Amino acid sequence: MSPLVITALIVAGIVVLFAIGYINHMVENSRLEKARLKAELNDRMRRSRDVSDGMPGQLISPALKLLLSRFEQHYGERLLQLDKKNANLSQRLAELRELVAKGDAIPVGNPPQQIMTEAKAKDVRHLLENLHGLITRAAQSGLLPAAEAKRWLAELRRMLVQLHFEFFINLGQQSMQQDQPGQARLAYERGVQYIRKQPDPESYQSQLKQLEQLLARANAVVLAKAQPAAADEPSELTEGLKSLEEDEWKKKNIYD
Repeated sequence: MSPLVITALIVAGIVVLFAIGYINHMVENSRLEKARLKAELNDRMRRSRDVSDGMPGQLISPALKLLLSRFEQHYGERLLQLDKKNANLSQRLAELRELVAKGDAIPVGNPPQQIMTEAKAKDVRHLLENLHGLITRAAQSGLLPAAEAKRWLAELRRMLVQLHFEFFINLGQQSMQQDQPGQARLAYERGVQYIRKQPDPESYQSQLKQLEQLLARANAVVLAKAQPAAADEPSELTEGLKSLEEDEWKKKNIYD
């Protein structure tokens, strides 16, 4: 075998090895990308369902329930292409198709929830943050038209204000029931300040008026509680005046 043939075979072998390595690299990258995409789609489905199921009834509407069902269905359909043998996913998609087909008549079974504690308010705020992320991603990917996304983001701000309004109202009323008007006043003051700081406070005039009325009542109770205590409480000045009056009376009796 001539040296030229041997060289050609060696070169061919090296090329084949490079080709095999490149193909393995591409296959591995494809596998990793598929796994990443599956994890991302699963996460978006989970977030859509968590927001849909966990949102308090007073904050969710049929339109929002429909939007979240559309999101979950869209991500589920894409996931099924990557995981065609997933029976649970197929069953969930069948349920979602039925729900989305109902349109505005989609049922909303979320019960109202009282926002009584800061922990509860944070939980609901977390749901709203997830909703914000879902709407933003949907707009970026073209799933949601820009105009519709803008409208939903405005609605999301209204929901956030409503969350804070309910929290401060409930916190104040609870403090009043526990005979803590000072704490109630603080809660109502925080509520008033929060609404006044909004870019469009004129949109929340009814909530602002209610908070201001409750603040005035709580302040009146605080002042009413403070006045009798101030009048009855002996002070150093009062005691000093009494002592001075007694001394003057004694001196008068001695000189008389």
